[in-house]
Amino acid sequence: MTFFHAGSAPKGAGPRSGALRDGLILSPGMKVGLFGGSFNPAHDGHAHVAETAQRRLGLDRVVWLVSPQNPLKDARHSAPLAERMASAREHAHGPSMIVSDFETRAGVAWTVDTLRLLVARHPGVHFVWLMGSDNLASFHKWRGWTDIMRLMPVAVIARPGSLLDSRTAPAAARFAGARVPAEQAGLLATLAAPAWTYLTAPLNPRSSSAIRAARGSEKPS
Repeated sequence: MTFFHAGSAPKGAGPRSGALRDGLILSPGMKVGLFGGSFNPAHDGHAHVAETAQRRLGLDRVVWLVSPQNPLKDARHSAPLAERMASAREHAHGPSMIVSDFETRAGVAWTVDTLRLLVARHPGVHFVWLMGSDNLASFHKWRGWTDIMRLMPVAVIARPGSLLDSRTAPAAARFAGARVPAEQAGLLATLAAPAWTYLTAPLNPRSSSAIRAARGSEKPS
C-alpha cells in the first residue's frame, strides 16, 4: 500500500532510499518541506506557497500532506478525501511535489503527531514545516505548537490579509529570538530547531473558503 501520489519515483531515488512503509521516497541529506492542509479545495494560492518555499529554501521535495479532517474546522464543509487529494494533485506541479494521504493511513489527526512520525521514519532528512502567514496568526491555538517549533525549522510564506496579524502573532513573539533573516532562508533546512523565517513574495489572493463560497457551499471566511 503506497502513499506516493506523484506518478513515478523522482529521478535518482532508489527503491531503498526511504521508509517504504509510508511510500515517501526520501534519502538522508534531502531538504524536504512538509505542507499540510485540508486542500478543500487546493488552488493556485497553495501552489504559490509550495513553490515559493521550494525556491527560496532550496528544497529537494515538498510533500503536500492532505489531512483527513482538520480538527479545528467544521467537517460539514469538507469534501471527501479522494476529491481533495485529486485537487491537490492538480496544483502540485512537477516530480519534486508529492501529494500524500499519510495522516489518514497512519491514523493521526494532529500535526505535531504527524511530524513526529515522519521524523522518526526518515532519519537524516532535513524537514521544514511550511505554512502561509494566515496560519501563523492562529498557530498558538494548535495542539503542541511549541513542540512543532522545537521539532523542525518552520517557514512562513506571506498570504494576503494576514501580514500584520501574523508578524505580531503570539508564535512570532514567543520565538522572536529564533527568527532567521529571509536572506538566509537557504540555510533554514539544515539549522537546529527552533528556527523560523518569514518569506515575502508577490501575493496570490486565492483562498479555499472563497472558492467554496462561489460554489454556494458556505459563506466566505
